[in-house]
Amino acid sequence: MKNFVEELRWRGMLHDMMPGTEELMEKEMTTAYIGFDPTADSLHIGSLVQIILLMHLQRHGHKPIALIGGATGMIGDPSGKSAERNLLDEETLQKNINGVKSQLERFLDFSSDKENSAELVNNYDWMKNLSFLEFARDIGKHITVNYMMAKDSVKKRLSSESKVGMSFTEFTYQLVQGYDFLHLYNEKNCKLQIGGSDQWGNITTGTELIRRKSQGKAYALTCPLITKADGTKFGKTEGGNVWLDAKRTSPYKFYQYWFNASDADAEKYIKIFTFLDKETIDNLIEEHKKAPHLRLLQRKIGEEVTIMTHGKEAYDNAIKASNILFGKSTADDLKSLDEQTFLDVFEGVPQAEISKNELVSGINIVDALNEKSGFLKSNGEARRALKENSISVNKEKVKEDKIIDSNDLIADKFILLQRGKKNYFLLKVV
Repeated sequence: MKNFVEELRWRGMLHDMMPGTEELMEKEMTTAYIGFDPTADSLHIGSLVQIILLMHLQRHGHKPIALIGGATGMIGDPSGKSAERNLLDEETLQKNINGVKSQLERFLDFSSDKENSAELVNNYDWMKNLSFLEFARDIGKHITVNYMMAKDSVKKRLSSESKVGMSFTEFTYQLVQGYDFLHLYNEKNCKLQIGGSDQWGNITTGTELIRRKSQGKAYALTCPLITKADGTKFGKTEGGNVWLDAKRTSPYKFYQYWFNASDADAEKYIKIFTFLDKETIDNLIEEHKKAPHLRLLQRKIGEEVTIMTHGKEAYDNAIKASNILFGKSTADDLKSLDEQTFLDVFEGVPQAEISKNELVSGINIVDALNEKSGFLKSNGEARRALKENSISVNKEKVKEDKIIDSNDLIADKFILLQRGKKNYFLLKVV
């Protein structure tokens, strides 16, 4: 079995590490942590890389700690940022922490009977009672301003064209994060911090603090920041972030994100976001190259990540929803969709409103196609289309005698009209 570092190496998930890190992990069960900023009540797929790193760590017999930055979330990390973030109030912060916590519990094993069971900690717990004077005296004196100024995150910000500069609040972030590492080293025997490559400066401040204050030896390991081949930002769509919360990003849209990945990205993603072994992945890549139009890689990534994040039932529903646009579905498939998924599938399709009362007596299909919706320009055009057998209601072909009533409702409020294969229209009941 590969060791943890080898696993990351072949998957393209290793950017940098301190000398001795691999040797330490081969010698003993190592406790390592990754920090998650509670800037929202859900993580997005950018955080999935960090979660998967902790999952690999645990699978290789080491102990993962997920740190939620209740204290650092009040400050904001300047790494990779060109401007200071808005600070959160305590109520919002607590809501975000609870949301992030419930998500992490889906991916990591927190059962207490295992030696390497995962732990969840919140740095607010040890920061809240620490006074500024104590922090300045006990922590600040161990790290020089010269050392802090030399960090890339600080240098980039101070030399940025934005002229925003950096507040003292943000400048102290690396010290606060360093203190987290020191605390976990002393209290939990945590010897390793893992993060994205933009976190190297913050992490090494922690190892330096441990060396100077506790005369200890701690380690750092970073993974590359995920980029897309076309230069656009990973984890973003036109609608914004792709979230791990099904209420913010439906499982259908979540699956579609992976399904729509380019071939170049898919080859990278299958190694990073799935736990498939090297042989399986190599075979999939070869198969994909023979028939790229089948999108085998994208389908497999979508399947693995959607099931891991949302479960098998949500994945099956996402596939059912995906098939609807390609004509491989029935009225029953449509009616099984929840409102959000249905709206995601038919995003941008024109709509018209009808009243619930009209459905009691029923609406003739010709009226529905023209007068009630404007989908077709005239009754004559509607009748011609019906004679050509090109009109469907909820994916089922209909004739001129079709009467639309409440039995046709999808998610209790929609009726899907269709002409040919690709022209859709929605009747929405109000």
